[in-house]
Amino acid sequence: MTTRTSTRTPSAPPAAPAPGSALNLSRTTATAARVLRQLRHDPRTIALLILIPCLMLFLLRYVFDGSPRTFDSIGASLLGIFPLITMFLVTSIATLRERTSGTLERLLAMPLGKGDLIAGYALAFGGLAIVQSALATALAVWFLDLDVTGSAWLLLLVALLDALLGTALGLFVSAFAASEFQAVQFMPAVIFPQLLLCGLFAARDTMHPALEAVSDVLPMSYAVDGMNEVLHHTDMTATFVRDVLIVAGCALLVLFLGAATLRRRTP
Repeated sequence: MTTRTSTRTPSAPPAAPAPGSALNLSRTTATAARVLRQLRHDPRTIALLILIPCLMLFLLRYVFDGSPRTFDSIGASLLGIFPLITMFLVTSIATLRERTSGTLERLLAMPLGKGDLIAGYALAFGGLAIVQSALATALAVWFLDLDVTGSAWLLLLVALLDALLGTALGLFVSAFAASEFQAVQFMPAVIFPQLLLCGLFAARDTMHPALEAVSDVLPMSYAVDGMNEVLHHTDMTATFVRDVLIVAGCALLVLFLGAATLRRRTP
């Protein structure tokens, strides 16, 4: 009696989706919690994030002690610029340190995608940005007597969005740096041109037409414009809404680019 053996090959199980291929809330919050735990043991970084913008505003107020109107005219703009700069520095260096130490490669070997990692960092530093912006705004308005026509809450909103933009820019440029020193070197290339062209030193419409065109595509220009709207108008204006949406949109766009360009390790 002959036994017929089946030659049919068992069907392979369906392929599992790649780990971390989609943004996951639990993975994102776990990443944010890990970053916050690390920062808790780094008081110097916390001091840089929380206290330096307040210290700079305090110094600026008394630099112009004999001309309080000058402080009123530029204080609101710097209230948004200082958080952007500090968040850019700290975020770019912290992310690069994760990659150079091998932590990032180990994390991405787990069910953790680049989007989860970037979103987790943004969430953690965004929480610190809320504290930073709230303290700086409260100091400027209620202790340093910054004279604003509009609501202090609108100042806080723009300052917070600026800090989030700085976080996004820091996450993005960290992908192109090979060392912490190089990460700091990106500041003149990314921050200084925006600082010069944002309208802080001269009205943008008085600049050379080529520079004015460049300033029109830089997010810091709209951050300064938004602060100036609060400085001079009692109610929320259409221009203010436009400026806020542009700054928020730029932050989201740069976060997306940061997730797309994030590398596991430094060559």
